Amino acid sequence: MGIFDFLSGQFIDVIHWTDDTRDTLVWRFEREGHEIKYGAKLTVRESQAAVFIHEGQLADVFTPGLYMLETNNMPIMTSLQHWDHGFKSPFKSEIYFISTQRFGNLKWGTKNPVMLRDPEFGPTRIRAFGTYAIRVTDPARFMAEIVGTDGEFTLDEIRFQIRNIIVQEASRVMASSGIPVLDMAANTADMGKLIATEVSKVLTDYGVMMPEFYIENISLPPAVEAALDKRTSMGLAGDLGKFTQYSAAEAMTAAAQNPNGGGGMGAGLGMGMGMAMANNMMGGAQGGPWGAAPQAQPQAPAPAAPAAAAPPPPPPVEEHVWHIATDGEVTGPYSKARLGRMVAEGSFARDTHVWTAGQDGWKKAEDVTELARLFTILPPPPPPGV
Repeated sequence: MGIFDFLSGQFIDVIHWTDDTRDTLVWRFEREGHEIKYGAKLTVRESQAAVFIHEGQLADVFTPGLYMLETNNMPIMTSLQHWDHGFKSPFKSEIYFISTQRFGNLKWGTKNPVMLRDPEFGPTRIRAFGTYAIRVTDPARFMAEIVGTDGEFTLDEIRFQIRNIIVQEASRVMASSGIPVLDMAANTADMGKLIATEVSKVLTDYGVMMPEFYIENISLPPAVEAALDKRTSMGLAGDLGKFTQYSAAEAMTAAAQNPNGGGGMGAGLGMGMGMAMANNMMGGAQGGPWGAAPQAQPQAPAPAAPAAAAPPPPPPVEEHVWHIATDGEVTGPYSKARLGRMVAEGSFARDTHVWTAGQDGWKKAEDVTELARLFTILPPPPPPGV
């Protein structure tokens, strides 16, 4: 890391540090006995600071620049022991180089879910993660509070501690913000600023600041996300009856696409029924082919009026029976069917006189409409004189 030029035997004349690790915060200049020569050159580059430690006591802090280690430009060190000799002889002291550049893209996240009370869902658990950046702003305090006597202090040695501070403050801010879980995604920028402000208050005591802090995602536990997805799906479904029809059509279509579920006939039947049900669901909600206004939904038919009571059947027809007068004698009564057989036998003729109840006197059989039909199967007798 360091490049040292030995110009005066065993004494160091040039002191500087170049870092190629990109994760080293503090590096101690190593030299056996830590012997530094009076008038040595100290080079502090941009994004660096150098801290002099003398006999366990912080002596001075050097910002970027080139320094000659002499008493006239080190007012703090002139009051220390042995510096009253003009720094003409080797003196034992420790020099720490501190990187003051910004270290970014550091990860943070909640190891365990954060409990909060959501105004809509009630008690809820959430997780959050993101990135942040840090930078040393007070090298002296950083050395005293964090580094100590560590000869090479890397970013990993402080990252865990800072992450714990972030998680603590992030949990407190999110739980007390009162922002609904569904609205947190729209307020991550503001919440990030609040969290960074609270974390910076703690980091200031360590000589560190947080120039950047980002919340990349706030998520719910898988079970809660599944319930939320179902609730969202129900909201998108609208009419649950139509949604049930659509789900049934989708299920039948999926079953028909299963090669082991009935072959081509099952596929055609499932797809046909699925399309028919989907079209039935969508019918009336679609407009014309060019986005015309949707037609009015057909009204359900009005309930039919109760049917009128059926009329009673006609009363049964009373069958007549007939009496016959032949040669001054009355026989009978005979039914119409019996009279028909008598016509065939020749014992009942057209001019035979008949009577039935309700008839006005005796009449010839051919003059009674009901009995005249019995003689249509036989021709009438020839007229006289033919």
